[in-house]
Amino acid sequence: MRRTLQKPLSLLLCALVAAGPAAAGEPFWQRWTPRSAPPPRVVANTPRLSQVIGVGPVHPSLVAPVALAIENNLDVEIQRINLRIASTEITRARGGGATRGLNYTLAEAPAGVGGPVSTLQTTAQRTIPGTSVSTNPLETGALGQIQSNLNLLGAIPLSPGPALPQFDPVASARTSWLHQTVPQINPILAGRPTLVTETWSAGAAFRRGFGSGALVTAAFDNSRVDSNSLRNNYNPYTTSSFSLTITQPLLRGFGFRVNHRYQRIAGNEARIADLLFRQQLINTVYGVIRLYADFAALYEDVRVKEETHALARKLLADTTVQVEQGTLAAVELARARAQVFSTKLDLEKARGQLEEQEAILKNVLTRRGNADADVRAVSIIPTSALEPPALPSAPMEDLLAEALAKRPDLAQAGLQLANADLGLEGSKSAVRPQLDLVLSAQNSGLAGQLNPALANPDPTFAGGYPTALGQVLRRNYPTYSAGIQLDLPLHNRVAQADLARDQWMRQQLAVRIQQLQNQARLEVEDALIALRRAQAAHEAARQALVFQQESLAIEQAKFEAGASTSYILIQVQNAVSQARSAEVAARAALVKAKAALERATGAILEVNHISIDAARQ
Repeated sequence: MRRTLQKPLSLLLCALVAAGPAAAGEPFWQRWTPRSAPPPRVVANTPRLSQVIGVGPVHPSLVAPVALAIENNLDVEIQRINLRIASTEITRARGGGATRGLNYTLAEAPAGVGGPVSTLQTTAQRTIPGTSVSTNPLETGALGQIQSNLNLLGAIPLSPGPALPQFDPVASARTSWLHQTVPQINPILAGRPTLVTETWSAGAAFRRGFGSGALVTAAFDNSRVDSNSLRNNYNPYTTSSFSLTITQPLLRGFGFRVNHRYQRIAGNEARIADLLFRQQLINTVYGVIRLYADFAALYEDVRVKEETHALARKLLADTTVQVEQGTLAAVELARARAQVFSTKLDLEKARGQLEEQEAILKNVLTRRGNADADVRAVSIIPTSALEPPALPSAPMEDLLAEALAKRPDLAQAGLQLANADLGLEGSKSAVRPQLDLVLSAQNSGLAGQLNPALANPDPTFAGGYPTALGQVLRRNYPTYSAGIQLDLPLHNRVAQADLARDQWMRQQLAVRIQQLQNQARLEVEDALIALRRAQAAHEAARQALVFQQESLAIEQAKFEAGASTSYILIQVQNAVSQARSAEVAARAALVKAKAALERATGAILEVNHISIDAARQ
């Protein structure tokens, strides 16, 4: 019996080797061992953060926050994992499995508290402006993230179509032992009143699917039977057989294009995952530029509020001296004191907004946010004041063409449409009848010991297992068959409904892509309008600040000469403070407007010299 099992087991080993080599340096048995993915990188920040933090406050330019966000931002890390998930889709499809789909959800950076908000003031107001203090940034959405799902098909995918062949070959082996005792109704058949049979069996099989839809199955079976029957010519005896069966679909599920559709879909999904990664980079880089511009503007606005508060305190000191000298009425002293506390409130509000924006910015640039003591303790100080950026000179038609060519969200939408077309091939194939060509060939062998209880035993099959195996190899006793099997659904409503639905969903997808293209053009046009408006607002704010400062100098001289009152001087100081805040806000708005245009055209990564290959790591 041991020799009987040796052959099928050796064939099984040969089949395993034929299934393909293991990965380089990978033990062979790991094909059947569950593997664990490495844990997500959410604990430690990249070394760049330690280099930036160093000792004391951080003085980053815009380049450092963008680089830190690409390395540490968790939204970007999620899309890095999505790239690896897409690679498993390719492996699964090559093995004969359907794709499981990707996560198309992308995130935007939090809105933040915004920059300094101050209207452009060209005349001194006759009333002291009021102020308010925000108590909960969560209610304004400053801390939350906006998520968008770019999956145009929604939660309901296309129909799966006909079943795929199993491209991964499967090898199997079996062995069994049976002892059976059966009382005989007619003892003449076995020559004994009770038939006792002991059977050993062993076999191996190999099956594999092919791109044409064919399924090939090879089976090698062996058995050894030992019984107490007096009527068998051979006892014990051995049987052996080798069979090959080929089933080839001729209509439904026929053809390489249909059966390889998921491999092409998986290839498109890998490209989609890369485009989603690029889009997340765009979202994150734009969000960091926006948050940093607001932070830099808030930082400058705090300096403005500090200077305004210092002027109010100086005015209080000057007014106190003049009241004591009797050159001013006592009411002017009350007004000066009120101005000190009003500017103090504005200063504390500006500092609070700066701290909130700093906390949000740290959370975007690091993996653990304020859970990291070093990150929590460090202060961010902009290296320089916001500078008005250089504005693009290209005509709108060129910018629209650039957006349609470069934007990753539009490119991935086109690949989703291509995948829908591939899915339709399966839906169309599923409508056809099931017509299969079945071919089979089998070789058999028989050998055993001659039964001495018989008077004239037949020596034709006398021998052991090698004799039976030799008959199989020489094809002494072949069996061949060929046939066609037809499975014809008389109504076929399920397949027809699936095909109709998939065609309508494909048309919906095409309309949705047109909407995305229209939206992209609108975003470019709106960004250009916003950029021109921001440029005009900045120029107006800059000019207004110049004239307000001239007005303050004149009013200050008049006040010192006793020709003006503290009330009027306070109004002019308020106007200058508002003008300075408005100029800072206008500069930040101009930076953000330019970044919005670069995002709308898909050029923001290129403009900021971001390497996609480096960002993937």
